[in-house]
Amino acid sequence: MNHTDIHPDTATQTASPAAWYALGVLFIAYTFSFIDRTIVSLLIEPLKADLQLSDTEVSLLHGFAFAVFYTFLGIPIARLADSYSRKRIIAVGVAVWSLATCLCGLASRFSHLFLARVGVGVGEAALSPAAYSMITDMFPRQMLGRALGIYSMGVYIGAGLAFLIGGYLISMVFTADTVYLPLVGELKPWQMVFFVVGAPGLIVAVLVMTIAEPQRTASRQTERAPLSAVFSFVRREPGTFLNHFMGFAALGLLFNAFIAWAPSLMIRQMAYTTAEAGFQIGIAILVCGSLGIVAGGWHTDRLTHKQIKDAPIRTGLLAGCWLLPVGIAMPLVTVAWLKLVLLALFFFWSAFPYAAAAAAVQMAAPPQLRAQVSALYLFCLNFIGIGLGATLVALLTDGVFADESALPYSMAITCLISAPLGIYFLFACKAPFRASIERRRQQLS
Repeated sequence: MNHTDIHPDTATQTASPAAWYALGVLFIAYTFSFIDRTIVSLLIEPLKADLQLSDTEVSLLHGFAFAVFYTFLGIPIARLADSYSRKRIIAVGVAVWSLATCLCGLASRFSHLFLARVGVGVGEAALSPAAYSMITDMFPRQMLGRALGIYSMGVYIGAGLAFLIGGYLISMVFTADTVYLPLVGELKPWQMVFFVVGAPGLIVAVLVMTIAEPQRTASRQTERAPLSAVFSFVRREPGTFLNHFMGFAALGLLFNAFIAWAPSLMIRQMAYTTAEAGFQIGIAILVCGSLGIVAGGWHTDRLTHKQIKDAPIRTGLLAGCWLLPVGIAMPLVTVAWLKLVLLALFFFWSAFPYAAAAAAVQMAAPPQLRAQVSALYLFCLNFIGIGLGATLVALLTDGVFADESALPYSMAITCLISAPLGIYFLFACKAPFRASIERRRQQLS
């Protein structure tokens, strides 16, 4: 299969079967990345009991340990993705994070688990910048929102499956004090869970290598722009990119905070078992998160079709306005059915803006800089969202309230901080974004 087989047909504005196949494989990889990334959320209570950890230490495992290298390696890996084989970069990353997830299952103390989680972040840093670049080269502009929405749906399928599979595994293995794994020996039940979810990723790494590398749309396909040029470009259009980065990062902080602490919220406040919490949250993320990301991509494409140039930014604003009341109410209510309804609404609206966010970067950045500007966006989104989301809640619980039963108030306060910030930055982004889109149109005409 040659490169043109996977390039979009500009005459009919359609994507080839090879492009759809590649998108499916990338979606599977993204799904597995979020299974491996998210599973620790369901293991918070057994980790605290077995390793004698505080909420703040657990939050560092969930967020900072993963985010530190995930964010800082994203930019150099994106530079490679602008010049070298993107599918090979992704395949290596999948293998690394899958092995690191298995290594989490060998941890016997906080430092071991912290380092293994760093390894998960190192591997996952290879995926999205290269995937965004490939998808943009495979699909025509008016299909980009939907294509990125399908890819981004892996977040919610993966996170939902992490809770569902994790809850099932916990119900199966947590009845015993230890579990025996061939070639490894005796493990605690929570250690076994890491092995079960991590090992299948090695098969996905092989599957990635079956993708055809798409032709790049940049005119100078093999020349990699220097990093200084990337920062200079962003500095020339700060109203677009800095407001975009900070606005979506603030909403990402809220999502990551809630996905980290939702299981513990249900266990501590509602007296659910870990398996029950995993099932309820998993269904909410799997169904409503998936619907939200697709609906957000469709909403962006619909506005774009109407010639609304700031369509992706409007999608983010709509999500932020809904997340503010829902995110405050969900942790505080104690009526079971109402809590589940609010949980479903929260995951729908937290998913809604992120196909649009990715599409906005691809639309506003020049073709030869897309992967690297995407990496800057992911740097802000993940350093702030993943690195700080779970920890902000934990610091409020441990440092302000000094009572783990105050978790609902910590989550509500986190929403009260992050959602208004997201709304503010995205509103400030609208006019500059329209100007950036016009500049790109003139440059390419």
